[in-house]
Amino acid sequence: MSPLNLTVRSTPTSTAVGVVGELDYDTASELRELLTSLTLQPGRQLVLNLSGLEFCDSSGLTALIIAHNLTQAAGAELVLTAIPAHTRRMLRTVGLDQVFVIRTDTDAATA
Repeated sequence: MSPLNLTVRSTPTSTAVGVVGELDYDTASELRELLTSLTLQPGRQLVLNLSGLEFCDSSGLTALIIAHNLTQAAGAELVLTAIPAHTRRMLRTVGLDQVFVIRTDTDAATA
């Protein structure tokens, strides 16, 4: 089991959160707590860099849906970047790839 490590950085157009480790039943609350502590502004992006995501279960998917709902309520946009293949397959299987904005390049998404 890999602990969840979350890092936050801000750019002029976005807030980027790096997600490293396992996003599951035991750790999803950490991401939810972080997300609710962020100040999301209309017209800005919340970029979740998932390049270091090792595992994601249904609780992790729920945390991503919460991120989407929070950004929508704030008039901001959620962008998922660098999604590992196993997580991308799961998003596609449940249809969330049609809900989330997905980009391959984190740097381009936060520029």
